Amino acid sequence: MAAGMRKTGKLPCDLTSFVGRPREMSEVIRRLSATRLVTLTGPGGVGKTRLALQIANERRRAFADGTWVIDLAPLQDGGLLARSVAAALGLREDSTRSPMAMLEEHLEDKHLCLVLDNCEHLLRDCAILTKKLLTAAPRLRILATSRQILNIKGEFVFQVPPLSVPETNHHLTVGQARKYEAVQLFVERAATAAPSFTLTPDNCTTVARLCQQLDGIPLAIELAAVRLRALSVEQILTRLEDRFQLLVGKRRAALPRHQTLRAAIDWSHEQCSQEEQILWARLSVFSGSCDLEAVQEVCTGGEIAADDVLDLLAELLDKSILTREEFAGVVRYRMLETIRQYGHMRLVEAGQIAATRRSLRGYYTRKSQHLECEWLGRHQKEWIEWIEPEWDNLRIVLHSCMSDPDGAHAGIEIITALWECWTFFGRIGEGRDWLAQALKKENRRDTARVKALAVNAHLAVMQGDMPAARRALNEGYAVAHRLNDTDALAHLWLAQGVAAVSGGDPQEGISLLEKVLATYRGDAGAHSRNALLITFMCMFFLALADIFAGDRRTSSYGARCQELAESAGAEWSMTWGMWISGLEQWRSGDMPSGTAMLQESLRRQRALDDRWGSTWNIEVLAWTAASSGQHERAVRLLGIAQGLRKTSGVSLLEMLPFAHAHERCEAELRYAIGNEDFAAGFQCGTKFDFDCAFAYAVGEDVVETASVAAPADASPPNPLTARERQVARLISNGMSNKEIADVLVIAQRTAEAHVEHILTKLDLTSRVGIVAWVADQEPGPR
Repeated sequence: MAAGMRKTGKLPCDLTSFVGRPREMSEVIRRLSATRLVTLTGPGGVGKTRLALQIANERRRAFADGTWVIDLAPLQDGGLLARSVAAALGLREDSTRSPMAMLEEHLEDKHLCLVLDNCEHLLRDCAILTKKLLTAAPRLRILATSRQILNIKGEFVFQVPPLSVPETNHHLTVGQARKYEAVQLFVERAATAAPSFTLTPDNCTTVARLCQQLDGIPLAIELAAVRLRALSVEQILTRLEDRFQLLVGKRRAALPRHQTLRAAIDWSHEQCSQEEQILWARLSVFSGSCDLEAVQEVCTGGEIAADDVLDLLAELLDKSILTREEFAGVVRYRMLETIRQYGHMRLVEAGQIAATRRSLRGYYTRKSQHLECEWLGRHQKEWIEWIEPEWDNLRIVLHSCMSDPDGAHAGIEIITALWECWTFFGRIGEGRDWLAQALKKENRRDTARVKALAVNAHLAVMQGDMPAARRALNEGYAVAHRLNDTDALAHLWLAQGVAAVSGGDPQEGISLLEKVLATYRGDAGAHSRNALLITFMCMFFLALADIFAGDRRTSSYGARCQELAESAGAEWSMTWGMWISGLEQWRSGDMPSGTAMLQESLRRQRALDDRWGSTWNIEVLAWTAASSGQHERAVRLLGIAQGLRKTSGVSLLEMLPFAHAHERCEAELRYAIGNEDFAAGFQCGTKFDFDCAFAYAVGEDVVETASVAAPADASPPNPLTARERQVARLISNGMSNKEIADVLVIAQRTAEAHVEHILTKLDLTSRVGIVAWVADQEPGPR
């Protein structure tokens, strides 16, 4: 996933050349310029996706904020649609805002093209999402592909036709044959399959007839072209005509176009060995792509031995049943959705769907538990690289667990084993949703449930949802005490200790976290597979408690935390160890050392694509700059951090000590340079893209463009409602939320909601900013 939104967006690389379609491209581009939603429709294999990708690539520079492609084929649950689109755009779900709300806010001022590919199986969800986004973002364009239309107002539907084919069987010259798109495609793909193949006067009429038989359907033509490795064009045509005659005979009618592709895939299936056919079917349980290890673990048994898998995969690649891609240096295998659906049908017909899904579930359960054991270790970076392309598969496994009466326990094991990954990849809300489903379906009062409740509490704290964290902890303690399980209790103490430190009660946090450390020094936690990780987290939050509360009992924990991560060789954890050490040095007054440590941490976070950690890091770098008297730099860094928070979902309110430190820093800077200069510098920082933000934060020279350096136009004088202006004035008079509620005779929660709305509308981060805004808007006594 990209670390931040790039100007060119996110487009997959072309593996093969694009052939023909000039008229279609021209028409769709013209329509996309005039219409905000264009849907490409047509049967499977007709080339909807490829046309959409080509258009997206051609038009990427026409959209200031890029063109972004989201493949929905691997997504089986419509409830995850907004979450998937947000993740593809680089947005993280680290706050309690809904994914849809995050999307609407992020896109409202963007000039961007969104390509939603393969909408047909999530038609209603795609229609709802598309309507909401187009309403929220006036400069957004959406290009969708679907076998059915979305059927919403303003949609322009473009029926993607097959490639052009000759209309007669008359003899053609080479020049005449090459005018037809279907022939061009066959010749290009044939040259790849059989490099010696060329279009000649002797074979061009046969090639043209073959393309006619295949109705100009690109996928069918590509499957046929691959057979040139073993057959001549004449042999391919003969065998396909035999297949078509069989189908026509069965149906007593002309062969419809959607059956043409089925016939081509049927024929390709028949050309596979029995072992290849079985592997094709079993591979259909994966969602998205998979690597060799997964195939060997999930798809072997019976007729397929693990040692034969690599050769069988090579054969399926040669036959264009699979495509090959690489991620982080590892080869992965993928099927086109039409091919995968065919394999799934065969798997169901063979009565092997349940067994293969159990195998898939078992594999990802083992991998998740292995990841947890090794997370704080020298393989941490490898595990990060492993899991990123596996989210589609993990989702399909978790969906299967929730659908199976006996699967919820396995779901709990997978979700809790990945507890740090939900945070790293910005999927905290999704992790909580899966846990909620699993805990509802699984009623066993065992250690696994206690751990799940502790993880649920931890994730809730990371989103600032303290009431939910308390509910999970209360239930967890009730179960753990009945079990008399010290190891289970330690998970709860950790979660409660983190909640206490985050919620502004460092003394309670210190007491609980030290109790966890004492437990893991003894025998009770010796067999916990994540004992090292829990120890690291305890020391990390003990160090935070010291930094913000000044409890010298914990003053050594920052260095010990960094030492533990470095000795374990855990690259991501090392960045946090360095970060906490830099924070300690800032608090002790050593600004040069603190700044250097934080910048080195940031460089390592950037290498790991850790946008979440980078956001916290840049915030603290603003504090060190302010404490060093670098006021303009500090203001700009605060603006950069705010800009990153908008996409990362990080909220300072989720950790009160940080919120208070931020407010103090902002107040000092406003006092030092004045509200007007503060606003200009802050707004400038929010405009930095991630690459410029990183370079500026680590002290590199940044070449500023007008769009980056210039402040945005001033906001309207009064973007607030009358009641919100009233609340803002009371804040400027120093009133708390409770006092405001008493004065206005409203509930405190209502007052809190007004404050949040004011902060959002004014693009501010604290009450200090509201005070300054009121002063600018309404000078003089209040």
